[in-house]
Amino acid sequence: MTFSMPVERHDIHFRASDGFPLQGTLFQGEGTGPLALISSAAAVPRTIYARFAEHLVGVEGFRAVMTYDYRGVAKSQKPVDWKKPLLMRHWATEDMPAAQTRLNEVAPGHPMVGVGQSFGGQALGLCAEPERFQRYLMVSVMSGHWRYTNEPIKVFASMNLVGVPLALATGRVPGWIGLGETLPGSVFREWTRWGRSAEYFFADTTMNATTDFARIKIPILAIGSTDDPWGTPRAQQAILRHYVNAPVETAWVTPEQAKGPIGHLGFFRSNFKDTLWQPAIQWLKGSPQHQAL
Repeated sequence: MTFSMPVERHDIHFRASDGFPLQGTLFQGEGTGPLALISSAAAVPRTIYARFAEHLVGVEGFRAVMTYDYRGVAKSQKPVDWKKPLLMRHWATEDMPAAQTRLNEVAPGHPMVGVGQSFGGQALGLCAEPERFQRYLMVSVMSGHWRYTNEPIKVFASMNLVGVPLALATGRVPGWIGLGETLPGSVFREWTRWGRSAEYFFADTTMNATTDFARIKIPILAIGSTDDPWGTPRAQQAILRHYVNAPVETAWVTPEQAKGPIGHLGFFRSNFKDTLWQPAIQWLKGSPQHQAL
């Protein structure tokens, strides 16, 4: 990939507010555009967002972009002396705010935008400091309820009949079951428990998700792909309807528009930089003339 500006790339270490050690990658350049924090899909390593991050800094002039691995995923593994249980909710309530703080250190108070894929779109609603973002791009955001997918039996079986027994027996769920990277069993079991309810984590009485989501007032653009078997319109709306006080735009793209299959995770492949990335980036930059998808 050819960049119009140089991009410095550094792997970094930082800690969540509860002390959990996390790993991320910081992409920095000479531009004056916003800072951008990219929050991953569930069980997806930060590395798949590297090309997009490099493009934002090197071509689009973003000041800096940061990717990171949630606790228990990829390079952010649990230390041997960590005694607390790892929960999926902590990706949003502990890890995301810590990543915001670390990114802010690059240019304190500089405008910051967010990009979240799948769970990364859910995380905005649970984050402790959502107002730090000026706007938020969501890609393939969805509820994890199995019935909302186009593969309900497959998803239910993978999660509940294969994944949960493995989590209980071994304390971990390997990526070969088809849901991404290996996950800690406690994270996977919370995810699966939420997914059994049509209300997802909004039905979890140990959380205040409905109230938390109602705090969000920043603009949101949610992009879905018509060939995504999991992030269906029904699954997307099951999350977006809880952002009751935010101006929400939705856009659906087809493989024909993109000039290639997209699926659940394909948006960030660099071959889509001219078809899918450009209008989304212009929206992130706040351009009033951004081209509709």
